[in-house]
Amino acid sequence: QLQLVESGGGSVQPGGSLRLSCAASGFTLDYYAIGWFRQAPGKEREGVSCIKSTGSSTSYADSVKGRFTISRDNAKNTVFLQMNSLKPEDTGVYYCARRTVAYCSGAGRYDYWGQGTQVTVSS
Repeated sequence: QLQLVESGGGSVQPGGSLRLSCAASGFTLDYYAIGWFRQAPGKEREGVSCIKSTGSSTSYADSVKGRFTISRDNAKNTVFLQMNSLKPEDTGVYYCARRTVAYCSGAGRYDYWGQGTQVTVSS
């Protein structure tokens, strides 16, 4: 079965850091771009970051540029999201998803999603 499992969420104070992991099973990540999304309470899901299948290119939402870093270790079949300088507005459920193509831009969609991991940033 194809599965993505997020981990690493939790509660942190503003300015703190968290490292999220997205572990894949049932398939190999090598051929797929992987995206991170988040959904805050009462808000629509938004894209946070995406990484090309090879890791050679990445993209970020303007709201997280300079603070978040996406990376991948294909040997471990895992994608990471390092979140630094966290703000209260970063609070939400974070999901990783498999993109149907190797690139983050252009045609494509996300077909498999993880269960999500909660990130709470508050004082």
